[in-house]
Amino acid sequence: MKTLDIGIAGAGPAGLAAALMLSRQGHRVEILERFDVASPVGSGLMLQPTGLTVLNALGLLPSMLALGSRIDRLYGADARSGRTVLDVRYDALAGGRFGLAVQRAALFNTLHDAVVAAGLPIRTGVTLADVRMAGAKAVLLDTEGCEVGAYDLVIDASGARSTLSAGSAVAPKVRELTYSAFWATLDSEGLVHDPHALVQRYDQARVMIGILPAGRARVGEKARVAFFWSLRVADADAVRIAGLERWKARILDYWPDCAPLLDQVADWEQLTLARYAHRTMRPPVSGRIAFVGDSAHSTSPQLGQGANMALLDVAALAHALETAPDLDCALATYAAARRNHVALFQLLSLAFTPFYQSDSALLAWLRDRLVATIARTPPMQALLASIVSGTLIDPFASAGLAECDWQALGARPDGLFRSASDAISA
Repeated sequence: MKTLDIGIAGAGPAGLAAALMLSRQGHRVEILERFDVASPVGSGLMLQPTGLTVLNALGLLPSMLALGSRIDRLYGADARSGRTVLDVRYDALAGGRFGLAVQRAALFNTLHDAVVAAGLPIRTGVTLADVRMAGAKAVLLDTEGCEVGAYDLVIDASGARSTLSAGSAVAPKVRELTYSAFWATLDSEGLVHDPHALVQRYDQARVMIGILPAGRARVGEKARVAFFWSLRVADADAVRIAGLERWKARILDYWPDCAPLLDQVADWEQLTLARYAHRTMRPPVSGRIAFVGDSAHSTSPQLGQGANMALLDVAALAHALETAPDLDCALATYAAARRNHVALFQLLSLAFTPFYQSDSALLAWLRDRLVATIARTPPMQALLASIVSGTLIDPFASAGLAECDWQALGARPDGLFRSASDAISA
């Protein structure tokens, strides 16, 4: 394919990764960011084997490994009885896979530093509102109706609130989710926790509290944890009005070990309320625009797939542009490559989320008694691990990726990793 002029909306992880991949294929790229200074948004996230494989293809995996915390296990228990509700271990799968918990700032910094080092242009303070076709070019317009730039291809990586996807001919169907979460990134000093596990406590499905070791934003900084508390969106204002101390007391009643974290929270401003939506765009292309990440699809964070799905989108689009004979064929190939994987994990998210975030006492009872028992059987252990890994169906071939050698990574001599069998019990 000829060299393309590509405009990329959004300087988040998906947009930055797209700029790196496509510039290395010889295309001319320009990133357009609405904020005056490109910066990360959010607390912590899980990089699964899918996302880690994309970062490896970009040559950025060593940098991420130096910043993140290896996760071998997802563990959840009933806050009152202590009964194990969730116990998913990556070593239920052959091959030595693991997750990597990172601060969003670490992922952003790693990708942004690489973009800057490559000399790729980032235009900030540009708020995009629409796109129109002028011959074979896609022309981006700002909120004043002024032309921002004309491109052979536009990649919308501007997230769930994208105006480009909302105004497209294949605008996504959006379903706002009832439950949200307060998030904060906090120091782990004095906290008794497993540094290689995401640990959660539940009260039915109405309350979910979690601690995720999240590593460092930069080399040399102290490791931190992401702390979250799930609640109904409609209840957030009432919780704030009731006061910070009352909220802390409620958490301590469920999980006293959280005291060193709560002691650091002196103001509501330290907490971010994250709202979630289930949105689906099919196909994730419209004219000369390709949609990647949350602008094309999003779910609840229950399966921890958001950033990983975005990175897979970018890899699949880059592979299609590299192998297809023309742009139209490449966009159709990209849409087909991501269709089944995205559909499956959106379905799984819809199915799993009510068991952990809903008002249903029945679903919580089934989760605690029936599902937790079934999940301990060997076939289900491997199935759950493949769901968490994002590899229930192979996402790599259609993105032109070779999966990492996890065993070799796990044997690194630098002390970052150790065998999952050494994980301390929650």
